Amino acid sequence: MFTDLIPGAAPQPAPEPTARERFFRLIETALAARQLVRLTLGRYRGPEADLEKVLARPVMLRGEPHLQLVWRHATRDITKNHPLAEVPALLDGLIAAGGFENAHLHTRTQEAQFTVKTKGGRDRSLLRVGRNSTPADDEGPDAADATADEHNREKHRLLSLERPFWHDLGVTDAQQRLIPAMSRKWRQINRFVEVFSSALADAGLGARDPAEPVRVHDFGCGKGYLTFAVHDWLAGQGRRAEVTGVELRQPLVDLCNAAAERHQLGGLRFDAGDVRDYTPAGLDVMIALHACDIATDYAIDYGLRAGASVILCSPCCHKEVRPQMTMPALLRPVLQHGVHLGQEAEMVTDGLRALLLDAAGYDTQVFEFISLEHTNKNKMLLAVRRRHTPAGHAEAVRAQIAAIKDFYGIRGLTLEKLVSTRSGSA
Repeated sequence: MFTDLIPGAAPQPAPEPTARERFFRLIETALAARQLVRLTLGRYRGPEADLEKVLARPVMLRGEPHLQLVWRHATRDITKNHPLAEVPALLDGLIAAGGFENAHLHTRTQEAQFTVKTKGGRDRSLLRVGRNSTPADDEGPDAADATADEHNREKHRLLSLERPFWHDLGVTDAQQRLIPAMSRKWRQINRFVEVFSSALADAGLGARDPAEPVRVHDFGCGKGYLTFAVHDWLAGQGRRAEVTGVELRQPLVDLCNAAAERHQLGGLRFDAGDVRDYTPAGLDVMIALHACDIATDYAIDYGLRAGASVILCSPCCHKEVRPQMTMPALLRPVLQHGVHLGQEAEMVTDGLRALLLDAAGYDTQVFEFISLEHTNKNKMLLAVRRRHTPAGHAEAVRAQIAAIKDFYGIRGLTLEKLVSTRSGSA
């Protein structure tokens, strides 16, 4: 003690900063230099049962830099903006003591992963720092600047952010400005509406009398982003829209119905239900994005039973075909690797679905689509009912399906069973 005042005494070295202290210095430095791209707090162990993570991004409000925090719950998002002076204390209260045991920092040049490892009252936290391979949040070199400048260069979109329901859904703030954490999703919603509008034109629905309703069912609609978007786009085209979102989770159904009623969106409603036992109705468009495994098959069959002119699916969780597949001798050296077998099973599953739709009288495309839930399950099946199918076409396609099933040793397909049972051919 006071060794620095004793002549000849060696100065005591300053204690090494802890992993936590070094991580907070990185955050403060990134904020001061306007280099922070995003911060994600995860592995929540706190008292809020449905809180999943907190997402943070820099924003400019009234000319002053702020950090925007999006509190992501299972059924809702809560957005709060904080001046930079409040940020250190705020984050200090959230990490560890506030229930978050993991924090991931992205700057324009670095990534830092902080993990809380407290054991026996001792701080054994870990910090890993490395170069950022995607310095601009994988959205192009100007993404971080666009976020900080309140999205002044927002591209032309088919939809308008000025619709008040977007605020209810957590897409915009109270001033109808796009929330930075939703920028990617906003582009994806608009991309889906582009596909939707093109499909309607291909199906001849665009030439229909505007007074005649366009009937749409969106299965597994979640928070209703696409359901609201489709209804809004149809209304903007001067068309009478009858759009129904179907979702298993009652809190989301209640949230969406409340928003639709609050803003007097006639022709838009949400039901709690399962595609497997939902009552068929006359339908123009059936949508099912990210329906798990054979739920996609039930959704497609629902569209067929309801006479849909357009069927739009984004399948995921392909589980039915893979355990049935036997490796053809020629392909065994390739398919012996699990990842290849999984990819092959997905390709075969969706390829057979497309062929079954073809046999049912639909022109079908399979293409890559930007995922609405930030996942690599981004394949889209788009089927538009044909005006005319040549004689013998369906039989020829069914023969192709049988040959493919035989090649891979596939014994059963849910969609094929549903279609065959309904047609009486089983």
